[in-house]
Amino acid sequence: MTDVAGERLACFGLIGTTVADDGILERAYAEAIATQGVVTGTTAYARGMAQVHRSRGKAVLDVLLELFPENEARAQAAYLAFDKSLSGAVQRLGLHPVPGAPEALDELAAAGWRSCVISSVSRRQLQGMLDALGWQDRFDLAVSVDEVPRGCPWPDPVLYGMLTLGVDDVRDAIVVQATESGVLSGRRAGAGLVAGVQTGTHPAARLRSAGAMQVLGSVADVPAMVAAWGGSAASSAGSAGSAGSAEDGRAAARLMVPRPADAPVMPRAESAEVARQSGPA
Repeated sequence: MTDVAGERLACFGLIGTTVADDGILERAYAEAIATQGVVTGTTAYARGMAQVHRSRGKAVLDVLLELFPENEARAQAAYLAFDKSLSGAVQRLGLHPVPGAPEALDELAAAGWRSCVISSVSRRQLQGMLDALGWQDRFDLAVSVDEVPRGCPWPDPVLYGMLTLGVDDVRDAIVVQATESGVLSGRRAGAGLVAGVQTGTHPAARLRSAGAMQVLGSVADVPAMVAAWGGSAASSAGSAGSAGSAEDGRAAARLMVPRPADAPVMPRAESAEVARQSGPA
């Protein structure tokens, strides 16, 4: 952390990080690709679901476009089926927090941390999930794929959270994710601390290879990690050459976050339409 006055931000994933991963997303993917003839028991299905597993954390439409690279119409049709399947499952089955997640979020808020949840689904789906959890006011900001030009593994979702919530230095943010793509997003954004959790899809070794500085049992361990990290930062600040060591990654990015212009962020589809109407520059 830095001595610059500004907000401190904790960014979290949703399914698998703060919300229990009971297979709801992978079932929605399975039903989505089945509408395109990729059904259980076939080699194509096994290959497709293995790719879904590897790609968890990416925007849903991006995953489906990778599955059907030769035909965008099939990917779009599968996306509509995914959307319907996920909405129905949330309504029927509900969602449940990872044990200790609400308490951990409360503890961070009491310590002065702002919070942001990042998801790979649309704004409507994300809002429906938060409503199902009763988490309408749990986070200071909820970031879906509709708010950013690119989802994870790109840095856009984390940087959007920093800009929106007033973080002055990227090193004053932490990112906690359960997927490789989520961890990569945090590292690429220059967050001061990026941690993986073992309550989601990807194993600890994969999270570490993506750049996780720490891998925790669950999000319930985050307050203790943050307290230890803050203490380490404070003690190292007085020792020349030790602040921002490579091990903890606090010197990975020394960029100051610029203030955003006072203009609304348009969803990707709307931005593309504006660009088409404007013509070439």
